Parts: sequence; structure tokens; C-alpha cells
Amino acid sequence: MNNMVDAAHILVVDDDTRLRDLLQRFLTEEGFRVTSAADTDEARSKLASFQFDLLIVDVMLPGESGLEFTRYVRTADQIPILMLTAMGETEARIDGLEAGADDYLSKPFEPRELVLRIQSILRRTPTAQVPAGPMMVTMGEVLFDVGRQILTRSDKPMRLTSTEAQLLTALAREPGRIMSREELCSLCDINGGDRTIDVQVTRLRRKIEPDTRIPRYLHTVRGRGYVLRPD
Repeated sequence: MNNMVDAAHILVVDDDTRLRDLLQRFLTEEGFRVTSAADTDEARSKLASFQFDLLIVDVMLPGESGLEFTRYVRTADQIPILMLTAMGETEARIDGLEAGADDYLSKPFEPRELVLRIQSILRRTPTAQVPAGPMMVTMGEVLFDVGRQILTRSDKPMRLTSTEAQLLTALAREPGRIMSREELCSLCDINGGDRTIDVQVTRLRRKIEPDTRIPRYLHTVRGRGYVLRPD
């Protein structure tokens, strides 16, 4: 699974910022597409906007617990769920399986074991990697159909160049993750380096931002790159 476009899309739900960042970096390096959420409210928002192939959910979350969230997901979706539990939480593991989780992993864990468990779950759920429909990204009045690379504003089509479509697709597939200019050049097969990416971002902002002087969705992160934060 080395192709980022074809890789399984995973949502990590954990309130531990350090662990979220570690999992995002490691799983991305393993070829997965990764989105993260700090709590179940954020996770619900991501689920409403994107198609995921697997969820990684911590049992202990602020507010609504991982178990309650798993039960909620199971009322409407059969997406695979891998639960993270603290060592010794035997009851939590059993409760997680009863709530509908497909597997669990105790903390601390070896990252490689996590990857093997993910691969095992996805093998048992072959349809999980085939989206039921196109992934949609909402930015105010602007809607981007990632699968078809179609951009609309208030239901009216907006023209995208092939380069703009590739760039927006790369950013939309991993919302919330900061992507360097070098990475974007590689993913989008763009020549010309940083300046070319900057020009393309400026053009995209004219099409998706209410006010290009104060970007709401496509942000510049000084010294690191760009990040898309849709609704």
C-alpha cells in the first residue's frame, strides 16, 4: 500500500496529542491515509464529511467514551473499529468487543503490531477499502467532490485546472494534516519547486475562500507548508 491515493483511510480518535501525532506520522509512513480527532465530537464531524476504511478509537476519551462512540457508529455503519485500551483494562476490552469493535490493542504497544492488526482487519473486511460513494469536502458554500475532482459553489460548477485539482485532492484527502511543499510537489507531480506550489495555492484560494486576505480553509503554516481545514 504505497500509493497514498489508493491506501486505506484511517481515522484516529484519541485525546493524547502526542500519541495522535505519532500514529499519524507512523501510519502515513506505512502508506495509509490518516485523519485524526481529539474527541468524539470532532470524530463525528469527520465521519459526516469523509469516507473512512477503519477507525482507531481510544476507550478513555473526554466526555463521550470510546465505548459509547463505538455503539453510536454501529447504529448506522459497519466500518471496522480497532479499540485502544490501557494495560489491564480487561473489562474494557470485553465491553469494546460487545459494543461492536472488531479488535483491540493494549497500550503501550509496538507500532508494527498495530499495522499487522490493521491489515488483518482490512483483509477480513474487503469492502472496507471501496468507498460507497465519492468523498465530499465542504468549505462554506463550496463543495469539492474528491472522487470526481469537481468543485462547485452554491451548486454551480467551478473550473479547476488539472494541477489545481491534484493539489486540492491531495490536501482534501488528509484534512488537518500539514503538508510540506516538497510533499505536495511529489504527490501532485508538480515541477518548479516551492514557488510553483505557492502560486497554485493562491489560485485555489480565489476559488474556495470567501476572503483570500484572511484564508478560512486553506492555511499557510510558516516554515512547514499548507493545511486544509474544511467545515
